[in-house]
Amino acid sequence: MNAEQLIEKKRDGGVLSEEAIRWLIAEYTAGRVPDYQMAAWCMAVYFRGLSARETAALTRAMAESGPRADLSAIPGIKVDKHSTGGVGDTVTLLTAPIAAAAGVPVAKLSGRSLGFTGGTADKLSAIPGYRTELSTADFIRQVRDCGIAMASQSEDLCPADARLYALRDATGTVESLPLIASSVMSKKIASGADAVVLDVKCGRGAFMKQRSRAEALMEEMLSLGQAAGIRVIAYVTDMNIPLGSAVGNSVEVDEAVEALSGGGSRRLVSLSETIAGAMICAGGKAETPAEGRRIAEKMIASGRALDKLRACIEAQHGDASWIGKRPLTPQEGALDVYARADGYIEDIRPVELARLVMDMGGGRARKEDAIDLSVGVRLWKEAGDPVRAGEKLLTLYGRGTLPMEQLAARAEAAGESGPENNVFPLGYRMADSRDA
Repeated sequence: MNAEQLIEKKRDGGVLSEEAIRWLIAEYTAGRVPDYQMAAWCMAVYFRGLSARETAALTRAMAESGPRADLSAIPGIKVDKHSTGGVGDTVTLLTAPIAAAAGVPVAKLSGRSLGFTGGTADKLSAIPGYRTELSTADFIRQVRDCGIAMASQSEDLCPADARLYALRDATGTVESLPLIASSVMSKKIASGADAVVLDVKCGRGAFMKQRSRAEALMEEMLSLGQAAGIRVIAYVTDMNIPLGSAVGNSVEVDEAVEALSGGGSRRLVSLSETIAGAMICAGGKAETPAEGRRIAEKMIASGRALDKLRACIEAQHGDASWIGKRPLTPQEGALDVYARADGYIEDIRPVELARLVMDMGGGRARKEDAIDLSVGVRLWKEAGDPVRAGEKLLTLYGRGTLPMEQLAARAEAAGESGPENNVFPLGYRMADSRDA
């Protein structure tokens, strides 16, 4: 058995055995299959797909590529949450502390930027001193003592996915449904959570453009979770326009703090309360997701969710002193863009904004790229909002590689004004593996 044979077999539409998939993942994890061969295999999968059995085998192989976390020392039902990613998707920074404030142990492993969407680990890295890398022992200790940990996956947990995650980012294979499903669920299985809430993004600003593909991904991950004995609650949610008002890393942290303080984007807060409500339900603190949402709203209103975020930052050696006092994002060199005429914000094109942030240095084109965590865009109007001439539309933060005036023109072009209110629906569908 060798990598070339497996690449050719998948390229030609063949079905790989579990033994072959386990061998490939083990050899790649050990460094004996080079990146260029694994990239070729991922591209073959992108075009040919994987059967349900192949996807399940890939998921198990990646989950077992390192030691699996044992969270049994943590009392209660441990809950994780995952989003497939979208523009302005700051949901994790809200939902994790909300659920933890409600008494649910939140064990959250996060990734770094993948394509044009930012990763939660990058956003957290924008906080001075914040340690995103935790050993499995430290991760468990923090969830037990603080009720919440938000970390990037450690090298000893699901190492195969850590390597594949970065490789897919740089090889145009991000959108492969079985690779997404196996990546997400292998981490969730390996991390030891009892329940997972999934937020599958759908629309122009997500990797899944079509609702049918998003629902197919949701069903596949429900099946993988059920097979592994993990309760999965999943949502397909709208990402045709930016979810939040911030696109970047530090600027999204700022919006998360604002939202937990009672402000923030209406769409972002509403979805975060819904997802947090499902986490509270899955964690046994509410009978239904609807009841969980009502609890989530109380956690924000009381300030307990913001306190939990602050506690998490400090537990992971981050500086939380700026919260409630000043923005995390540097304000020097910021450029405001103003409306030229009266009207309504009819549309906001998310990918254009995300690519703008990438060109400013806030995203990765290659897996080894360093990024500027301080650059980004803040929108001061949402789709459907009325606008008066001279009102501030958005602010650009950071230097970038292009003149700020040119960046401002591109940012302005990412929005359209018109006479009609064009607000998209927030969500399409929810499913619970317990009901399957």
